[in-house]
Amino acid sequence: MTIHQPQRTWRTLLTTALLLLSTAALADPAKIIRIGAAGTGTGGRPVQGGGSIGSVNIQGLLEEEFKKDGIKVEWSFFKGAGPAVNEALANKLIDFAWVGDLPTLIGKASGLKTKIILANGVLSHTYLLVPADSTATSIEDLKGKKIAVFKGTKMQLAANKILEQRGLSERDFKTINMDVATAQAALATKDIDGAWLTQGGFQLIDRGIAKIIYSTKGQPLSQTSQANLLVTEEFERDNPQLVQRLVKVAVKSAHEISLDANRDKTLQEWSKDGVPFSSWKKEYDGTSLKQRSSPLLDEFFVAFYKDALQSAQKYRMIRGNINFDQWIEPKYVNQAVKELKLESFWVELDAKGNPKAKRGG
Repeated sequence: MTIHQPQRTWRTLLTTALLLLSTAALADPAKIIRIGAAGTGTGGRPVQGGGSIGSVNIQGLLEEEFKKDGIKVEWSFFKGAGPAVNEALANKLIDFAWVGDLPTLIGKASGLKTKIILANGVLSHTYLLVPADSTATSIEDLKGKKIAVFKGTKMQLAANKILEQRGLSERDFKTINMDVATAQAALATKDIDGAWLTQGGFQLIDRGIAKIIYSTKGQPLSQTSQANLLVTEEFERDNPQLVQRLVKVAVKSAHEISLDANRDKTLQEWSKDGVPFSSWKKEYDGTSLKQRSSPLLDEFFVAFYKDALQSAQKYRMIRGNINFDQWIEPKYVNQAVKELKLESFWVELDAKGNPKAKRGG
């Protein structure tokens, strides 16, 4: 018996070690969660308004959620917007990214191993602004003129789709690549004849510097832009429980900002990024904050991204293809909605943007 005891002891130790390794593999090992956002606040402020993730950041909700676990939450706001986020993902500098539709598509088609796990900041508008004293009243009036657009961002995709509907393209203009802050300054100094912008452009109008000659407001939902939260495949594989908890915090925040009673409070909160409260009000004027804050990866969201890929390929912004069934992962948001008992709160949209029957009946 004593001769075989060491062998049994060794086997017991080996079995115990394997069990410990297996348990460790199933646990969430991360001690830091790194989130990148495609943009910064005015003057490089480390904050960005809009969507549930904007509120989550401003309120420090993730920091509060993971504090008891000793997990640090690290935010990075990229002046270079979507293209800079993709570079950070490629270099494994971030685990999650809050980014618009075009750069998300470009990154995935280029080989970035990511999954979309949450809709965040959907149905947003794009505006074509010109100097206040410009004689231009339509897009066609600017043919051959200097027009700024932030290339590689959702604004470029939206602008190209708008132009195509009019039989135009970027080649019909002297298209210049400018980030938002530079484009706004160039409009003020009249160094350009127009610029494609989002809600930040309203402050130029309020100051009498610019005017809008085209808006996607009132146009089909296909002209709007979408944004999302994505996670790297590696982080999701190693930390599924953390991903679920993060998404649940975001969905809970989306519910809070969707309530009419919180509308002004939410827009005031977002104005901490430097875009005035008045500009946020104008962006959301006449639209439902509840609809715009929906986290659901519904049929419209998926159909929009599929169509956006085809459009981007046609405009030669993207060359590769994407397997959408493997890329868009709704299980985390669906589980969060169920746990928070919000199945009937948001209305899902079908592929054409029409409301479907509410969840839960």
